[in-house]
Amino acid sequence: MSIQFYPENKIFKLDTNSTSYAIQINKYGYLLHLYYGAAVSDSELDYLAYTCPHGAHFPRVESETAENPFFSKDLHRMEYSCNGCGDFRGSALAIKRSGGTEDTDIQYVSHKIYAGKPKIEGQPATYADEEQATTLEILCRDNVSGAEVTLFYSVFENLGAMTRHAIIHNASNEVMEVKRALSACVDFHDASDMDFIHLYGGACKERLFERSPLIYGIQGVSSKRGYSSHMQNPFVALCSHDATEESGDAYGFNLVYTGNFVATAEMDSDSGARVLLGINPEGFTWRLEPDESFVTPEAVMVYSNEGLGGMSRIFHKLYRNNLCRGYWKTRKRPILINNWEATYFDFNEEKLYDIAKTASELGIEMLVMDDGWFGSRNNSHSGLGDWFVNEEKLKGGLGKLTERVNALGMKFGIWFEPEMVSKRSELISAHPEWVLQIPDRHKSISRHQYVLDMSRADVRDYLFECIKAVLDNANIAYIKWDFNRSLTEAGSALLGSERQQEVFHRYVLGLYELLERLLNAYPELLLEGCASGGGRFDPAWLYYAPQIWASDDSDAIERLDIQYGTSMCYPTSTVGAHVSACPNHQVGRTTPLQTRGNVALAGTFGYELDLTKLTDEEKEIVRKQCADYHKYFDVIHNGNLYRLISPWKDRTKCAWMYVSDDKREALVTYVVIRYRIFQRNYLRLAGLDPNKRYLNEQTGQILSGDTLMRAGMNIQEILKDYDSRVYHFIAVD
Repeated sequence: MSIQFYPENKIFKLDTNSTSYAIQINKYGYLLHLYYGAAVSDSELDYLAYTCPHGAHFPRVESETAENPFFSKDLHRMEYSCNGCGDFRGSALAIKRSGGTEDTDIQYVSHKIYAGKPKIEGQPATYADEEQATTLEILCRDNVSGAEVTLFYSVFENLGAMTRHAIIHNASNEVMEVKRALSACVDFHDASDMDFIHLYGGACKERLFERSPLIYGIQGVSSKRGYSSHMQNPFVALCSHDATEESGDAYGFNLVYTGNFVATAEMDSDSGARVLLGINPEGFTWRLEPDESFVTPEAVMVYSNEGLGGMSRIFHKLYRNNLCRGYWKTRKRPILINNWEATYFDFNEEKLYDIAKTASELGIEMLVMDDGWFGSRNNSHSGLGDWFVNEEKLKGGLGKLTERVNALGMKFGIWFEPEMVSKRSELISAHPEWVLQIPDRHKSISRHQYVLDMSRADVRDYLFECIKAVLDNANIAYIKWDFNRSLTEAGSALLGSERQQEVFHRYVLGLYELLERLLNAYPELLLEGCASGGGRFDPAWLYYAPQIWASDDSDAIERLDIQYGTSMCYPTSTVGAHVSACPNHQVGRTTPLQTRGNVALAGTFGYELDLTKLTDEEKEIVRKQCADYHKYFDVIHNGNLYRLISPWKDRTKCAWMYVSDDKREALVTYVVIRYRIFQRNYLRLAGLDPNKRYLNEQTGQILSGDTLMRAGMNIQEILKDYDSRVYHFIAVD
């Protein structure tokens, strides 16, 4: 097994094909973190726990003697840190007892190791069979409060990946309140040569890459908006100062959660560092009655000594194979045309049919009808919550339109925003209590809408029945599930005062329950996540939706930054990317149709424009792009990504490539952001087999893998602003 327990020194050693992770139970019963990094062969790693005495002002369990060596919870590397009993660094766990104090101190009780990976009931998580993963459960107990904590570690043996979560159980006879319950805590012995990486941004500029030296003190990212958010992503990484795309140490941490989160790195005065990841404790308390439990979301941890690119490729394989699931997990998804940028709210069945007819002639496979088909929805001021078809706009109803589109050989998709309700709607008039609200507090409004209380079963039942009625009366193959505002005044009219700080998390659990119910009822439904673009691009959504709209900024040049940052953690097969109208509706930039297609190919691929207005020449380009999607699908969606030139490095060019697992096929994309006179376009490739020879289908040149990776390719063209090229390589021997 990949997890072993060595009783002689009480060490757990967790191994993958490239990593090792070690924990020790010390003589006082505390779990100490010993090591995390590249695979090591030794199990006698207890020497790593030793810490030199630091003076009398540090709390100690006992006085230092030969029999009782120095031990302080404030200095040693703790495996799951607790609040109030001597560890003054950030805490993974804090429980308020019935007496009002927040003191928690857990010690080892027992453990078990088994093949496979348990399901986290009611929450999304990675999955594995008995051959793919091994799991360690460590039961700990606070003997004073009666809190029991089970720490779960699942190791994916053929990847440098492991997952963690915890269950906090009230084994006492009194009520306790969980104030902090994070999913992962990792203490590094020496982080003085590390950088901190995160993905920041905003609406229409999501997941932009930021790298800075790790500082003494605390740095981190978080969301308290009720969703993972445009502004920060539940992903952080630590890497060595010298780490590049293909060399150096890189540790990635990602939370499988779509609600409020926090991820911090705290470097202390002796250069050790603690990484914490989990539900944001701000505005959070979970009340545990006797014999009740709280389950944290899952944290994913990845290590690679092959740089940031190696780290990313592990995430990509794990998420493609062990997080995405269902009918569309590995199937080729249809090329779609979305009518939003073509029509916005101004459409009827004939306008949609004309777009679909043109699309079908060009090789596009699905029409998606966006916002504006329901209730009184002719603008953003009304209609949300009234999920019945507006037959004044769609004469004959949705069934008739879908039949006409299906007759063209195309699938039909539809837009929903189930979690929201318009201020002007029939639903809010009938059920004002269904809105998130706090008594006597003014309800904030955003985009002319309020947020429904997804913690309520009656709200979820209503939404399920509404969606079901639409799906049962028309042949709908796809839903774009949108979410367009943050949660404010997050109170529930159904919960008592003692549970109001549970609303944020209960909201997320309710959302998961509704999504699970929907997919169980319609297992072949293709779901795409959206939140004003990419505001919910997190691994939790990938468990339900195998693709997520990356950003409402669909400009190809802007998308270079957005999609590059997204690729740090998330695979190409999950990135919603479309060829949009030009000049672009967000930034006004005019970009060649060829480049818009080349950039969108680094995603799920589709169109977001009025095809009926294209010239004959442009239609031929679209036909070729659709053919290229099918030709290159396997290498793009199942291959290994290598980032060659980052768009933020010198702001003049960007390049990336995909390589098949057998290294017999590669696809290279090169984009000029800003032309410089007499600019040379040399590009070193990566990931090829140095002993194979490759044919460049676009130029006819044959070169060896080692030449392409060391000397590079020479793009002997003058490429101006926003020009791009794609090169397809096939092994010839």
